[in-house]
Amino acid sequence: MSPPPSKWKGKCEFKLSHCNNKLIGARKKGGKPETPIDRDGHGTHTASTAAGGFVSNANVFGNAKGTAAGMAPGAHLAIYKVCSHNCIESDILAGMDAAIHDGVDIISISLGADPGVQLYKDGITVGALAAAKKGIFVSMAAGNSGPGYSTLSSEAPWVLTVGASTIDRKVLATAKLANGKTFEGESLFQPREFHSTTLPLVYAGMNKKPLSEFCGKGSLVGMNVKGKVVLCDRGLVDRLDIGKEVKNAGGAALILANGEQDGFSTLADPHVLPATHVSYAAGQKIKAYIKANKQARATILFKGTTLGDRTAPAVTSFSSRGPTMVCRGILKPDIMGPGVSILAAWPSRGTNKMKNPRFNIESGTSMSCPHLSGIAALLKHSHPTWSPAAIKSAIMTTADIQSRRGTTIIDQDDQPADLFAIGAGHVNPLKADDPGLIYDIHPAEYIGYLCSLGYTNKQVWIITRMSIKCKTQRKIPGGQLNYPSLSVTLGRSQTLIRTVTNVGQGNSSYYVKITPPIGVRVAVKPSELHFTKVGQNAKYAVTFIRTNETRLHQQFAQGYLLWVSAKHSVRSPISVQFG
Repeated sequence: MSPPPSKWKGKCEFKLSHCNNKLIGARKKGGKPETPIDRDGHGTHTASTAAGGFVSNANVFGNAKGTAAGMAPGAHLAIYKVCSHNCIESDILAGMDAAIHDGVDIISISLGADPGVQLYKDGITVGALAAAKKGIFVSMAAGNSGPGYSTLSSEAPWVLTVGASTIDRKVLATAKLANGKTFEGESLFQPREFHSTTLPLVYAGMNKKPLSEFCGKGSLVGMNVKGKVVLCDRGLVDRLDIGKEVKNAGGAALILANGEQDGFSTLADPHVLPATHVSYAAGQKIKAYIKANKQARATILFKGTTLGDRTAPAVTSFSSRGPTMVCRGILKPDIMGPGVSILAAWPSRGTNKMKNPRFNIESGTSMSCPHLSGIAALLKHSHPTWSPAAIKSAIMTTADIQSRRGTTIIDQDDQPADLFAIGAGHVNPLKADDPGLIYDIHPAEYIGYLCSLGYTNKQVWIITRMSIKCKTQRKIPGGQLNYPSLSVTLGRSQTLIRTVTNVGQGNSSYYVKITPPIGVRVAVKPSELHFTKVGQNAKYAVTFIRTNETRLHQQFAQGYLLWVSAKHSVRSPISVQFG
């Protein structure tokens, strides 16, 4: 590793020997006097995902074995510990202020506010704008409150909001019934020896006690589960605690079945007993089998790590969804990245119970966020003059909207995912490095956007730390912000203006291609853009007109606008909400 850059002003607030040319800064903000040492694991996992170096023979319990590396293995890392037993907003903001002062290029925040919090009440959002004004790119987790609509924990247009997708690797555990039917599931715990013959199978919900269907604490008392496979529902009880309850009650194995809202989204967890996590559809069929057979029996077949799941990337159920509640006219999330069963570094004093682990597998938008942070670092290195908005644009307009099998990305219900789940799509780092065109935004434009939200001068000051008079400020409604996506609330018609900058070939031409939302006619003027040099700007207007094809009670519609040249395809998602 090269030494820290000359601009670096950070420091290590523990033994200097703990820092090096990789870890160039480590600071603790708030709470009791203590070092920045990670005693939880979350920070180590996310940091190594963003910028961890190459490590051979990485695995968890022998699963997912291979060479591990973060997205930007050549990048320097600075860690700001802002959470101890809990996360206090003032501590988070202090950490962000320190990062800005120290001279970072990227801030990765796997934290967030509750959905619907006004921007002036969200310290993380305030800190992120201060960073953007200094040219620092900020990536934030979308939140883990899905799959319901309007569940996002980060909405601000000056951050990249990242949803979570599946990857093509699974650690398989298959539930097999005595009638021969099998149901694929997942489990990180893969015992080498387990009964190949079937065992008695029972559904915990038949115990008729509070939380019995979820195998809550004490709910299995009075139910004979000793030596049996126990079916429990996923829901109100922590997934690992479910396994502990079954084991303490004498159960031999666990089948954890999704509730309806989680659909086909399953996770590989380090269960304390032989277990598999299966889909809602599988759980319903297993329950029907138990109900129809007094002597129901089952076993679990552990198949280890497999690669090549062609449904990936798919939206996972927990990934928070739009539409935005506060930031009108902005489509969120912006992008999806890998966030399910992610292997990354783990401290020996982390919160899980594995003995001296070096790695752990975790799931969440906390995991997808640092993937995008690392990719942003690569783009910053490749294009040092690009603004945070330009980097965001490159990521969004080059995203994939199809899975590995060549069909539309699906959600947890095995249905085509909408834009409120995937945003612009799934990140494609190679394409993002050469986007052709970018949509840039100067930080000053965010002031006009804040005034368009109806905020008072004082509220705008809280966010910007600038004395602004909104009465004299040119207001920029969300739809008119030069954002890479297009989002409108449509009555009869509405026109948006966009400006693109040529960062591809000097002499190039683009023509427009539209996939119109159902019930909307889309007109673009001009329909062709011609450039003679790199850095040249071009402006276009896109008009949305509601047609008679709008379906009764239709609330949303979506489509795409593409600018296509001989070399590039620059895609913007179109989100229409009917007013």
